[in-house]
Amino acid sequence: MSTARPREHGDHPEGLMKGLGLSVRIITASVLLAVIIAAAFAVLLSSVTELRSLERRAQQSEDVLVAANRLERLIVEMEDGQRGFLLTGSEQFLQPWVEGRAQFAQQAAGLENLVADNAEQHQRAEALTRAGTSYLNDYSVPLVAAARRDRAAIDVLPATTEGRQRVDAMRAQFDQLLDAEKQLAMTRQDSARNAAGRAMFAAAAGLTGSVLLVALFTWYLNRSILHPVRRTAAMAERLAAGDLGARVSDHGVGEMGVLQRTFNAMAAAVEQAQRDLAGSRARIVAAADRARQRIERDLHDGTQQRLVALALQLRAGEAAVPPDHPEVRAQLANAARELTNATDELRELSRGIHPAILTEGGLGPALKALARRSPVPSELTVDIPARLPEAVEVCAYYVASEALANTVKHADASALWIDARVSEGRLHLSVRDDGTGGAMPDQGTGLIGLADRVEALGGTISVDSPAGVGTTLLVDLPLESGTETQPSWSRPDSRIRP
Repeated sequence: MSTARPREHGDHPEGLMKGLGLSVRIITASVLLAVIIAAAFAVLLSSVTELRSLERRAQQSEDVLVAANRLERLIVEMEDGQRGFLLTGSEQFLQPWVEGRAQFAQQAAGLENLVADNAEQHQRAEALTRAGTSYLNDYSVPLVAAARRDRAAIDVLPATTEGRQRVDAMRAQFDQLLDAEKQLAMTRQDSARNAAGRAMFAAAAGLTGSVLLVALFTWYLNRSILHPVRRTAAMAERLAAGDLGARVSDHGVGEMGVLQRTFNAMAAAVEQAQRDLAGSRARIVAAADRARQRIERDLHDGTQQRLVALALQLRAGEAAVPPDHPEVRAQLANAARELTNATDELRELSRGIHPAILTEGGLGPALKALARRSPVPSELTVDIPARLPEAVEVCAYYVASEALANTVKHADASALWIDARVSEGRLHLSVRDDGTGGAMPDQGTGLIGLADRVEALGGTISVDSPAGVGTTLLVDLPLESGTETQPSWSRPDSRIRP
């Protein structure tokens, strides 16, 4: 029997490469998944950053619009206050002008700061600042000062007309700045929508790609690892249950292929060991049977025949003793009887070692002789059309003999049924009684030895012995030489009494 160790994962470069294949595939799939997720998050982060920037610019545009409108309203209020003062001479109307003059420089500077990042808008804001400063310094302040000194000397209509023209010119500049800023705001809104769309697309693409890759990765792991492991586990269960022919496909990737090939090598080694063991057991049983048969034949042809001849000589000597010597005749007669009894005991002993009728007549006659000698009433059914292989006949006979002995010793049975028949190339033997049952097959050596004998021939033996119902022993033996099946005790909630 071969005892070669299955080649390990690292024993051969080819095995090493195949072993690396599965690891490389898993690492590659993991890296690809990480790259897709990282790319999706990078695009999403970039889009979020752009959105935040656009939000800040949109808020800046709103601030520009608010600041421009406030500055424009300030200039208009200054012009209205100045005109009211010129028309009425009341300082009360001049209050908005005074406040506007104080706030103009600060608000104009604030507007310039808000548009500092846009050259065109910044130029427009500077132009507005210059126009407003010119309006105040070159026109409004001197006019108000002159009106305070001598309002009657001021021609109001031309003065207010010039102020209106200056303000209208500045309002036109404000309109240009506001229109440009609104256009920028719309452009930024479009950019924000595009950025949001890209972010949504990146998120959806990343999520979809990740889900697809995870699903593909899961499918690959199931196909390359989980399913082969399950198949190998199922084959291992079959192997443990006695199916030594269980094998798995050895086309797995990497480590799985090594595992599958190792499993097949192990199963083949176990199967070969089982065949070698079965053959060895069969040879041992056959050798024991031949030894028993040889001993029986030696006893029958040698010692038994000599004892019979000696008994005849004693009987002849007894007949030759004169009548006047009765003591000698009685001694010879007693010796002849004892010798005859010893011969009978030797005959029974030789029959127990190996019945001659089994060798000469076969299993059917041997079972009939066994049933006739049984102290328990027995019913025998035999359907064996021809002589069976010697090992099968000997095995079946000793199984029946041991079962009958157990029935007599332990079962307290009133009847015994023995059935032996050949069907589909197998011998089916049944021994059944109506005794107390409750037998325990794992205890005692009688039936354990029979099980070894049956299994050595590739047969099966089973016992059914429910308490109070009786015991049934079933034996199934293959008739063809070399037929081997997995031997096992079948115990459907049963026990056998040794």
